[in-house]
Amino acid sequence: MSGNIHNYIVCDGLVKIYKMADLEVVALQGLNLTVGEGELMGIVGVSGSGKSTLMSILGGLDRPTAGQVKVADTDLLKLSDRGLNRYRREQVGFVWQQSARNLVPYLNAIENVKLPMTLAGIGGRVKRERSEYLLESVGLGDRMRHSLRELSGGEQQRVAIAVALANDPVLLLADEPTGEVDSATAQMIYDTIAHLNQEFNLTTMIVSHDPEIARQVNRVVAIRDGMLASETRRQMVFDGETDEESEPGMAFDELVILDSAGRLTIPKEVLEHFSIKGRATIDISDEGILIRPAEEHIDAPELEAHLEDERRFLEEATMGTRRRGFFGRMFGRRRRQAETGAGTADTGQE
Repeated sequence: MSGNIHNYIVCDGLVKIYKMADLEVVALQGLNLTVGEGELMGIVGVSGSGKSTLMSILGGLDRPTAGQVKVADTDLLKLSDRGLNRYRREQVGFVWQQSARNLVPYLNAIENVKLPMTLAGIGGRVKRERSEYLLESVGLGDRMRHSLRELSGGEQQRVAIAVALANDPVLLLADEPTGEVDSATAQMIYDTIAHLNQEFNLTTMIVSHDPEIARQVNRVVAIRDGMLASETRRQMVFDGETDEESEPGMAFDELVILDSAGRLTIPKEVLEHFSIKGRATIDISDEGILIRPAEEHIDAPELEAHLEDERRFLEEATMGTRRRGFFGRMFGRRRRQAETGAGTADTGQE
């Protein structure tokens, strides 16, 4: 990895709007995020929350509509198309969920790792030694000559990680890297990524639906409706005091996020639990800020207008009932006459 590049990520007011026919879909709406150099972090969120859009922008696969995004001191908004292609090829490594998207099926493991370097013009001894080193780093030093059909799903994904690092990137983006493997294999993949993160000081971001992702990374951010909603940090503790649901020696702090304007995103389940809708009151105490559901208040003009609407509604409802009563009696009388007549005719036929 190139040690002279100071790698960090800054997203400030990031906006992405997709236009489909006459519709506009807002995927990101003012997202703010900072990622430290060499950080190992996860990104979670429901489908459509904007997490994949964020990864595409950070990877140079898409451009934001507005805002600012910098990776390793590179302003992605100011790059030309050629510059963005170079950034994507030289500074970013991708690991996708589907192995077919990561690897060439008719090449063996080491040939797959060599391919990106060949395309970048790297050859000879450097290409061979780096390919071998990367496969050894992911635990496949003894299987580098095997074809893909001879490798398990987990082994193929580890080859994909080696391929992602072939061109010495400063940023690794993994999109559901454990989505198609069992839990034991998933843990092996997480361990591999964590090892490489430490060895290469590689800034790593993992998009996942795995609820256990918080145990595998240093920080998890949750995206909701195109904005950062919450953040969970993992901490190692040594005094034996841990959360009841956490593993021994591990504790988690969950934080909500305030944006630059002071707006706060409160989890939906918390709002529902305290019946907070629309408006709330804020009380300031020595311990912090207390948010309560607001009591409904209607001033005199609004109350008078409300009562007038109620009066009109009752008058219309009463008139409607009278009309229904009149027509009901009329139609009921005619129905009884018809039934009586039909009964008489039937009796006569017998």
